[in-house]
Amino acid sequence: MTKIAVIVGATREGRMTDKLATWAVQEVGKKAEVETLDLRDYPMPFFNEPISPRYNPERQAVPEVQKWLDKVAEFDAYVVVTPEYNRSITGVLKNAIDVLDYQMENKPVALVAHGSTGGAQAVANLRMALPGVGAVALPQALFFTDQVGAAIDEAGVLKAELQDNPYGPQANLTTQVESLVKFAEALKAVRG
Repeated sequence: MTKIAVIVGATREGRMTDKLATWAVQEVGKKAEVETLDLRDYPMPFFNEPISPRYNPERQAVPEVQKWLDKVAEFDAYVVVTPEYNRSITGVLKNAIDVLDYQMENKPVALVAHGSTGGAQAVANLRMALPGVGAVALPQALFFTDQVGAAIDEAGVLKAELQDNPYGPQANLTTQVESLVKFAEALKAVRG
C-alpha cells in the first residue's frame, strides 16, 4: 500500500493548520497508509551547511536533521499543509525542505494551503522550492479560502455545506488524494 506523509508546515501556537491537516489525514487514510509529520516534532537548526546537501557526498547531517531525513525517506508521497505567511511559506517549512537531499526524489507532493488568498503565494513558493529537492508537485493544489477555524472542527470534520459543494474543498481534496496515489504508484517505476 502507498505510504503518504501529511506534513504540518507551521509550528506556532494556536495554528489553524492542525485542523486542515487532520481533515487531510482522514481523506488520505481512505486511499493509502498515512502518517502525520508535524514539524513541531522535528526541531532543526537553520540550514547552514557549507555545501548544498544534494552535492555533498561527504555530508554528515546533525542528529536533529538526520532524524527528519530518515523519516521523510520512508514515504512514497506527501501532502504539504501550510499557511501563507507574508506571501510565502513558513520559515520552518522552508528550512525542512532546504535540509533534504534525495529523500523526496521522484516522489509526488500534493499542496494544501490556507490564508486570505487560499495560500496561493505559499503554493507558488512551494512550486519553486520542491523541484530543488527532486520532488514532483501535483499540477493542481487546494487553496482553502474559507476561515479554517470556522470551516473545520477539532475532529477534522468539514462543515456540511462545504462537504456537499461539488466544486468546494471536499471535492478538491478528494481529487488531490486520488491523483497523489496515482502519481505515487507511477513514480515508483521511475525510482526503480
